[in-house]
Amino acid sequence: MSLTSRKIYQGDCIELMRKIDAGSVDLVFADPPFNIGYEYDQYDDRQEDQKYLDWCRDWIREAHRILKPSGTFWLAIGDEYAAELKVAAQREIGFTTRSWVIWYYTFGVNCKNKFSRSHAHLFHFVKDEKNFTFNADDPAIRVPSARALVYGDKRANPKGRLPDDTWILRPQDFQSDRYGFTPDQDTWFFSRVAGTFKERQGFHGCQMPEQLLARIIRASSNPGELVFDPFSGSGTTLAVAKKLGRDFLGTELSTEYAKAATDRLKKIKSGDALDGPADPVASAPSTANGVRLGESGKRIRSTNAESIRSTARSIQADKISIQKGIIEAFLATHEGFSSDRVIADPHLNEAFIERCKFLGISESVADLNRMLMGLRKASKLRTRFTPRSITISRCEFDAYEFAAEMAWKMVRGKFNGASIDEILCDPEKVLLFDDIARDFSPGFKRVDYRWAALRIRKRGDALRKSLARDPSFSIGRLSPIVPLQEFRAEKYEQRPSIYVLKDQSKSDLFIGETSDFERRIKLHLTSWNLDKRPEFVSILPQQKHFKECKARLVARKNPILNVDLTVVKS
Repeated sequence: MSLTSRKIYQGDCIELMRKIDAGSVDLVFADPPFNIGYEYDQYDDRQEDQKYLDWCRDWIREAHRILKPSGTFWLAIGDEYAAELKVAAQREIGFTTRSWVIWYYTFGVNCKNKFSRSHAHLFHFVKDEKNFTFNADDPAIRVPSARALVYGDKRANPKGRLPDDTWILRPQDFQSDRYGFTPDQDTWFFSRVAGTFKERQGFHGCQMPEQLLARIIRASSNPGELVFDPFSGSGTTLAVAKKLGRDFLGTELSTEYAKAATDRLKKIKSGDALDGPADPVASAPSTANGVRLGESGKRIRSTNAESIRSTARSIQADKISIQKGIIEAFLATHEGFSSDRVIADPHLNEAFIERCKFLGISESVADLNRMLMGLRKASKLRTRFTPRSITISRCEFDAYEFAAEMAWKMVRGKFNGASIDEILCDPEKVLLFDDIARDFSPGFKRVDYRWAALRIRKRGDALRKSLARDPSFSIGRLSPIVPLQEFRAEKYEQRPSIYVLKDQSKSDLFIGETSDFERRIKLHLTSWNLDKRPEFVSILPQQKHFKECKARLVARKNPILNVDLTVVKS
């Protein structure tokens, strides 16, 4: 029986890998035991050289077998066996080496009689040297060139550049500035996940940084493709794969690690922010306000007023820098549309998010959208350009506006009263919103439903003012309720109407307002995604103030699929 994805299987990796279909995996990342005597709970990390190397050859052969012809294999390994395993993978098993990356890290093991180790090897292998995934244009992979950063040269590629082959020093050895050490070479700087780091999973001592795994997964796989880790450990590879929208599968020898990593994965959703800063230099904690030893040998913490002010200035500067980056990303990608449209339009939003990542802003998609919306509300985008107008005919808008309101109400109920702004900013919420709206009125683009919801919200602001000015106007009497199947809607062809849909028990389901009652009723009869189906209908004679009448009726009756615009604000 083949293993299924989105799980961690406990057991021997070779035996379990043999249960995976050949040619079914897009990316294998392996960080095996280094055979240096590390204390694992169920594995002896002190094997004879030949036994260890033979074992590695066996699981690497399985990795080659399960990879698709276009698949990629990344191997993390220490100095002791790097040369032997590179030769075995390339000369004996059939992989082609694309890159030999050095991962440089802080918090390495301090040595007395040799230079302290602060690196590991990352071998980038492919199965077919002419057919493999390498997402060179991913903004999260590319980095600004010297042409752009140093010289301000207009010829610089706005997408940035790919990594160099170069030697570098540790960042603290540079005296110039924080960019003396850059992430654009084949030596990568990410701090190891030390015991005091917030992202540390307490059950596993050997944990890789999420940002490092993200670089590998982004470069060597695409959303929806399968990422496999034979030594899942703390589950970081699979956690990052899930956050980046990949499918995932893992094996792990330790029962305890497998359970803890599985629990970790259950708490993660696709689109969640990565743990740890994307800036390599920022991945090690600052020493500016740390602890030092005084003359008496006592530990002294820097808590003076200037240090506190410096920290506050640094935080404020970071906040301003992020805001400037978001504005820059918006201005580079908006195509003349407003910030609301950039958030609502999937294509514009994807370009905006990619630009933010390219600029080094590592917040989640939801947070980036919230910050853009916040800048709009703070009027920090208003004077920069005049947004393009969007013209939608009343007939077209009438065909899906009601579906947007129904979807808003249902997602609002699921997520504790979420505003439409919050729904549109959050990838999980907005995709659910799209699916619900499409069920009620199929055939339109995602941006149509989203933009309709924003127009409904904007109309609510106007309705509250209108109702406040004239709180006493009469709604009129609804017609007697009749079975929906017996209702002769053709009598109301292209007639504007307000109507109330009721379920079998005559409870109110939805109050609608439409310019073409016949078309709307036909849609309700053919597209309805709830168990509670409309069985009865009642209409309101034509009124001068249709929108105000509908808002009053919704406030009075509180149907299950309407948003009460008299009280709900964004």
